[in-house]
Amino acid sequence: MALFGGSVAPVDEFHNFTSALPGAPLTRWERKAAEAAAAAALTERSSSAANIAPTTPGRSNGRRSRPRTPKSVGKPKTPSAGGDRYIPCRSGMSMDMGRLALNFGGKENGGEPDEGAISTSVAAPGAVPGASTSSTDDGASSSDGDSDRDGCTLSSRNYNLALASSLLESSASNDGVDTDGDEVMTDAVCAGVAPATAASTAVSAGAGADTSSAAASAAAAASKILAFKRKAPAPRDGYVNSTRVLYSAASGPGVSRRKTFRHVPSVPTKVLDAPEMLDDYYLNLLDWNASNILAVALRDTVYLWNAGSGTIQELCRTSTGADDYVTSVSWIAEGNYLAVGTNSAEVQIWDADKLARLRTMRSHAGRVGALAWNGPVLSSGSRDAAIHHHDVRIAAHHTATLAAHTQEVCGLKWSPNGSQLASGGNDNLLCVWDAAVAGGSTTSTATSGTVPTQAPRHVLTAHTAAVKALAWCPWQTNLLATGGGTADRHLRFWNTSSGACVNAVDTRSQVCSIVWNPADKELLTSHGFSQNQLTLWKYPSLTRMAELRGHTSRVLHTALSPDGQTVVSGAADETLRFWNVFAGESGDAPAPTAPGTTAARGVKDGKKALSGSLCIR
Repeated sequence: MALFGGSVAPVDEFHNFTSALPGAPLTRWERKAAEAAAAAALTERSSSAANIAPTTPGRSNGRRSRPRTPKSVGKPKTPSAGGDRYIPCRSGMSMDMGRLALNFGGKENGGEPDEGAISTSVAAPGAVPGASTSSTDDGASSSDGDSDRDGCTLSSRNYNLALASSLLESSASNDGVDTDGDEVMTDAVCAGVAPATAASTAVSAGAGADTSSAAASAAAAASKILAFKRKAPAPRDGYVNSTRVLYSAASGPGVSRRKTFRHVPSVPTKVLDAPEMLDDYYLNLLDWNASNILAVALRDTVYLWNAGSGTIQELCRTSTGADDYVTSVSWIAEGNYLAVGTNSAEVQIWDADKLARLRTMRSHAGRVGALAWNGPVLSSGSRDAAIHHHDVRIAAHHTATLAAHTQEVCGLKWSPNGSQLASGGNDNLLCVWDAAVAGGSTTSTATSGTVPTQAPRHVLTAHTAAVKALAWCPWQTNLLATGGGTADRHLRFWNTSSGACVNAVDTRSQVCSIVWNPADKELLTSHGFSQNQLTLWKYPSLTRMAELRGHTSRVLHTALSPDGQTVVSGAADETLRFWNVFAGESGDAPAPTAPGTTAARGVKDGKKALSGSLCIR
């Protein structure tokens, strides 16, 4: 009912119970009528769509249109409007969006204000919460919050940021700074001022937030809950933390980062020709003594090269025939006596100072390919698969026989303390012998004329090829390194007390010789096919520190200089190459040794130290 000829107000219309309620559910007869009308309209649209040719899909109102399959005429679906089912509007269930719409108005998506709305740049002091001032046509200011509220809108994102800031009650230093660098006036929101007005107030108040983006980023990082705002204080000078090994980052002042590997020269310092060096895996043709003299066997001749002066001397030459040649050489540990094995099954003792042969010992039935000294006792391995002990101080030199191998013995090494002997053969066996059992009583043996035979302490069968490369660790007792041939290629480490293999690595090539670094936990191995390289290993990790390439054929022999820093390698390419591979304790290059002097093995005069205890007959 209208009053004074006007229309009914919305509130009065709501209280007029005689009229239909807007948006109320339809009655049953009205719903049935609407369903029938909808079915008829659907049938009419289907028949009219069948007579219209399909068009090319295009864009309409910003959306991609697609040809639709004509719907079949059937039972019509129940209309959603005014139906029995209630499908909630999920966009209307967002509390944030609802509060935004109630408080700030604007479009549904929180976009731009309505047309004609003008937001002020400064909020009037003492303004009512949620209200803002606006200019009218006559220049008067209005404080009607409802009218201005419709014109001042805020995006849902900014509102969420403002709401989060007000709930978390950020500190004064972090108020108004968003983690993304956007400015949010949380103080204004907490004070009850409309966010749109507060934002415009901040913009007009000044450009403080724009002048320092770095400061805003730092403040944003500091506002993160899980951020470490302060670093640990630096320790005082001289302080040593007991848990530094476990928890130190190995950086910063007072912390030194250790190099993983030292520099190893990859080029030899000297190269010498060695013509007619035999290409035979089972021979041992190179040795370096304490007087800095290198002995090299080139077919039927033994040469001596003085590393200090560079002079070369011919020591001996085989004289039993054209088929005879030198098969092994070995210096005594203290002195200038050299043992020479030949293909004619002889073992000869030579004096390097006088260039004279002292004696010849015969006890084997095949060539002598391996020799090793233990004081005055010389051990020899032969192709007859036997190992003989020779005491060079007595006439009946053959004092014991070690029988365990079934094929040629190609490797012999005594431990540094002389308590154990390691032997390797072409039968893939590695044997460890005790010196106490092997030595026996030389007096009773010489008197009876019989030679005792001993069994090994350990017979190790892990290798699957010939075992020639043998080397005892100079700084750890009972640690033996061995290398296998072409079919095995493994570098193995043994505890000779228990006979257990403590470590192994596949070198992927034939292992010909092994040399330990006496000053550090390193060892050098020489190899054959296919790279013909020397490999430096870190022990016990067995990490490859360096690979030295230069030989064009397999590197069969190696020897260590008396200063413990230079390794000489002899290969089937008939060359000798000197490698400065082992750095000393100071890390400097090895100092040259003067001619006629002994180096760092602790013997001032090897010949004089030997002459009082050994007399070769």
